[in-house]
This record gives sequence, C-alpha cells and structure tokens, in this order.
Amino acid sequence: MADKDLNEELIICRCQEVTKAQILQAIRDGARTVDGVKKRTRAGMGLCQGKTCARLVAQIISQECGIPMEELLPATYRAPVRPVNMGDFLEDGADETV
Repeated sequence: MADKDLNEELIICRCQEVTKAQILQAIRDGARTVDGVKKRTRAGMGLCQGKTCARLVAQIISQECGIPMEELLPATYRAPVRPVNMGDFLEDGADETV
C-alpha cells in the first residue's frame, strides 16, 4: 500500500470508526464545517461526542479548504444527560408516588 493509502485509512473518529478518506469525501461533497462532516460521516457522534476527534476533523477541513482554524464554526455538542430523582421536582412533604 502506498503512503497516501495508509494516510487516508487512518481512523480519525475512533468511536464511529470514521477514516480520513471518509472525511475527505465529505469535504469533496461540500462539508465546510465540523458539523457538516459530522452529518455526512457520523464523526463526533460516538460516546466521546467529538472530544477526541473534533479538533482533528477541523484540522483536515482547514488544510483541505484553506480555512483558518479560528474561522471554522465550533461544533455543536449535545448536553450531557444525568438521571434526575423525581422527588427533586416535588415540594417538601408531598407524596413521591408520581
């Protein structure tokens, strides 16, 4: 395999197993933001929510499109989900059988 092939088979998003080649294809298809690549490839939609790969995706977009890193729109992140005790919504002394 040529060096170019090895470079393009590099996994950028480990959670979703998205390769550099897939990200480059998304850019060729018109993605110009981290969210645009995310919508086309699922990079950044895994357990880490892009904490591991978002910067790498942004660097690839920057290199391929000539857009400075600071001009790339920040990626959107899903708010963390935590379990909430239903009793926290009730007034003191209220029956907790909801």
